[in-house]
Amino acid sequence: MSFDLVAVLTAFGLIFLAELPDKTMFASLAMGTRMRPLYVWFGTSSAFIVHVAIAVGAGSLLGLLPDLLVKLVSASLFAFGAFLLLRGGADDEADAAGGGIVKGFWPVYTTAFMAVFISEWGDLTQITTANLAATNGVAATAVGSAAALMTVSALALLAGRFIAKRVPLQVVQRIGGVCMAGLALWTLAEAFL
Repeated sequence: MSFDLVAVLTAFGLIFLAELPDKTMFASLAMGTRMRPLYVWFGTSSAFIVHVAIAVGAGSLLGLLPDLLVKLVSASLFAFGAFLLLRGGADDEADAAGGGIVKGFWPVYTTAFMAVFISEWGDLTQITTANLAATNGVAATAVGSAAALMTVSALALLAGRFIAKRVPLQVVQRIGGVCMAGLALWTLAEAFL
């Protein structure tokens, strides 16, 4: 079994550029302002690895999933996230004392995993990964694609932590909530257009 470095770099470059403006990057950024970034990164990375495995293993079957249903569930999750961030309330002072970080590995991991796992179905990067696997080899494409997705998530989380340390928690929450609401609307538009 040969491992083609050019195929790895090709997959990395294409997927990295495709994921940068993607809604998942913005969701990672928003989660990174409110939750422990490393935990979020483990969750998003795990979801990306599962999606890459699915894409390279059964890329042509992804088109058979009901796109409308996937988009509606994804929009609902983004809307729920927006609601949680925008609702504010008595727990804001407690959050401020704790640095505004949702604690606990499993709750953060699960939230991040599910947000990415559901929203990435049929995404451009998943389709591109499936296409690359068919032409450039499964192993090289899987490594390059997973590395690109995990890198974009890490960059978004670093930006999120930088913002959270310099902007008051309530402002971060409101901006994050507006971003999540925007992602919900974007996903709904994708579903019906």
